[in-house]
Amino acid sequence: MQRFHLIGILGKPDDPEVADTISRLVKHLERSGREVVLDRDVVEIPDGASLARLPRGELAERADLVIVVGGDGTLLNAARSLADSDVPILGVNRGRLGFLVDVSPANFSEIDTVLAGEYIEDTRMLLNAEIRTESAVASRGAALNDVVLHKWNTARMIDFDIYVDGELLNSHRSDGLIICTPTGSTAYAMSGGGPIIHPDVDGIALVPICPHTLSIRPLVISAESTVEISVDPGAHEQIRVSCDGQEDLGMVNGGRIVISKRAHKIVLVHPPQYSYFEILRAKLRWGDTNLG
Repeated sequence: MQRFHLIGILGKPDDPEVADTISRLVKHLERSGREVVLDRDVVEIPDGASLARLPRGELAERADLVIVVGGDGTLLNAARSLADSDVPILGVNRGRLGFLVDVSPANFSEIDTVLAGEYIEDTRMLLNAEIRTESAVASRGAALNDVVLHKWNTARMIDFDIYVDGELLNSHRSDGLIICTPTGSTAYAMSGGGPIIHPDVDGIALVPICPHTLSIRPLVISAESTVEISVDPGAHEQIRVSCDGQEDLGMVNGGRIVISKRAHKIVLVHPPQYSYFEILRAKLRWGDTNLG
């Protein structure tokens, strides 16, 4: 098993609890003989002046492991920026849900176990999204959770056609569409009535947002498929596209949206006791009799 020597640390900015956790983590790692580098944009921490601070791309190239301190949103941000490197990512939970950041900040024994070479490697697919015009790619982005086509500055539903591998799937009239990975199936897509997809399934889910026709249901397709969305010309300025709810690709402006599986995947690292089904039971409170 791989042993990690140089550790890169990313964190949620401007969060005192994250800064405290990173400060304790740095001291713990240095005591164990590891070299630590910080993301250049990470929060300031006490006694951190002597630590190297690198741009995220350089950090990804040098580090054997990246530890992300924050919530799932922080890890989503990190995953997109590290998507083209092969550096594994370990998440320390300082957020609310913790589907992706599953290591407790209370003590670092789980991190020690991982550093000793005992861990589960979990490979996750990402999506690539592009807004294309006749002559060029107007904007592009990556998503670990989902690409969302949504209304903008209007109360009206929007009209668009969905093509899968060049074949018309359906003409939609709705508030939008969620195109999600298995990782994102427990996020926005689940709240919209989509299925939960195990991370090992090589699939993409298409989940309509409040469709006008109630028979239109979520659909799971092959991850090797390309999804293309053609928007009604009268609705171009009423639609935006976002990745993971964080990266805005802007308005469609007469173009079309093309979504496909990204060539590079990310690798999440978990302590050896990690269980995906246990995470589902805990976070979704399955079997909790107090829910009524």
